Amino acid sequence: MHLKKTFFPIVILFTLFTFSCQDDDGNNNIPLVEVNFIVQLNDPDFINLKTIGGWVYVTGGSRGILLFRSDQNIIKAYDRHCTFQSSNTCALVSVDPTNITATDDCCGSSFLLLNGSVSRPPANFPLKQYNTDFQAGRNSFRVFN
Repeated sequence: MHLKKTFFPIVILFTLFTFSCQDDDGNNNIPLVEVNFIVQLNDPDFINLKTIGGWVYVTGGSRGILLFRSDQNIIKAYDRHCTFQSSNTCALVSVDPTNITATDDCCGSSFLLLNGSVSRPPANFPLKQYNTDFQAGRNSFRVFN
């Protein structure tokens, strides 16, 4: 009788743990690629980043990186690799004409550029974000992981 009382809770906990660890190809399945570069805002290629709401694509990360100026002192860096069914070769986000979201044309998921969060499913996980270190006085910033 004592064995049944101990066994049942263990089975329940194991089941809950197993299913809670599954996701829909979220950030855990975006390949880990070393990212470490500096962007000079005086470079003409990055002129769009001089204004809030400006963005550019750069090479790097898993499927390219989207840089977005969200604030006077904040530039966000997101991997363009969509977090839904990330093994699809078409899982790639592009900035919408509104300049507010980025959408994957393959699955239809959209993500807010302000924070990378999902604005339209089927994705459940935000875009993978890289660290940035903005150096306002030097008119440059570093992108790294």
